Amino acid sequence: MPVKRVKEEAMISGRFIILSEEDYNQLGVLNTRNSSFQIQTMAEDLHIPWAVDISEDGRPFFTERSGNLRVIENGILNPVPVYTFDSPFVSIGEGGLMGLALDRDFLSNGYIYLMYTYEENGGLYSRVVRMRIQDNTASEEEIILDQIPAGQFHNGGRIKIGPDGYLYITVGDAGERYLAQDVNSLAGKILRIGTDGSIPPDNPFQDSPVYALGFRNPQGLAWNSRGVLYASEHGETAHDEINAIQPGGNYGWPFVTGDEEMQGYDFIKPVIQSGNNTWAPAGMAYITSGPRMGQLLVSTLKGSALLAITFDESGTQVVNVERLLQGRYGRLREAYQAEDGSIYLTTSNLDGRGLPGPVDDRILRLVQ
Repeated sequence: MPVKRVKEEAMISGRFIILSEEDYNQLGVLNTRNSSFQIQTMAEDLHIPWAVDISEDGRPFFTERSGNLRVIENGILNPVPVYTFDSPFVSIGEGGLMGLALDRDFLSNGYIYLMYTYEENGGLYSRVVRMRIQDNTASEEEIILDQIPAGQFHNGGRIKIGPDGYLYITVGDAGERYLAQDVNSLAGKILRIGTDGSIPPDNPFQDSPVYALGFRNPQGLAWNSRGVLYASEHGETAHDEINAIQPGGNYGWPFVTGDEEMQGYDFIKPVIQSGNNTWAPAGMAYITSGPRMGQLLVSTLKGSALLAITFDESGTQVVNVERLLQGRYGRLREAYQAEDGSIYLTTSNLDGRGLPGPVDDRILRLVQ
C-alpha cells in the first residue's frame, strides 16, 4: 500500500436539514448553524478503517476490519502494519478487527486494547485483547475477555476507556435477539471491565462484566463533560437510537425499539431516535473545545452524514440537531476528537453496503 501524505481539501460548509417531529420525536428547538471545517485526508486506500485513537505524542493508531492495526506518523501512513491478526481471527460479515483504545499511560507502558472476532469449533466469538506497542511493533496478545458471542452481523465492537479508568465494550446480539435480555449472556450488552480483565466491584451485576442490557447492535460510546455516557444503537428497521446509559439499565431490545413502551416493563427510552429514518449510527465524540464545544458528533453509516446534537444542561434533552457533510464522503464509521481539537472520521464505503470512490476508504481530519 503506497505511503500517503496529508492532503488539504476544500473548506466544506456544514449542511443543516430540518427534520420533522415525526422523524425526531419532539426534538424541540432546531436552530440552523453555518459552521465550516477545513478537511484533510490523513490516509486513503484503506480497507474499512473501524476505530481511531491518538497517542499523547500525536500518532493516530487505527484498525482495519480486515485485521491490520496501523499507525500514522508525522502525517504519513506507515506502509507496514503495527500488527496483522491471523487465524483464529476472521473477518466475515460485520466481524473482524473493530474497536481499539490506548491505555491512559500508553507512552510509558505501551498498552493498547483491541476487539476482534475469531472462529472456534465452528462458532464465531469476539474477544478483547491487550498488547504492548514498542517502536510501532506490537507484542503477542494477552486475552482479557473471551468467548463473547459473535456472528456475521450485530457484533457491536466499540471499546473505550471511561473517565473512571475502566474499559467499556459494546456487544451486539450476534443475531440471537433474545440474548440481549439474558443477563448471563454477554450478547446485546454494554460491558465494563478493568484494563487487566478484572470485574469492577461496583458493577451492577455481581461478578459480571455486564453494565447495561437490551441492545441490538451498539457501535458508539462517548462521555460528556458531566460524565453522562452515551451509546449509539442500530434499530431493526429505522428507529436508530442514542441512549444515555445507566448502570444496570435495560434498553428494551428486542421487546421495544425507539420510544415504544411495553406494559409491565420499565425500559429506558433513548434520548433521541431516528423515527422512520435510518441513520445506522456508529462512532461518537463529545466535543470539548472549539465552536462545537458541548455537541455530540455521531458518524452515521446509512445516513452518510455527521450528526451534531446539542443537549440541555442535563445532557438528556435534545435541543438541536444538525446534519453535516451529508453525502460528501459516503458512509461514516468513526468520530474521534484529538487533543488539539480536530475531529477524525473514517469512511466505510468498502464494507459491502457503500459506493466506494477511487481512493476509499479514508481517514479524514476536520479542523474547526
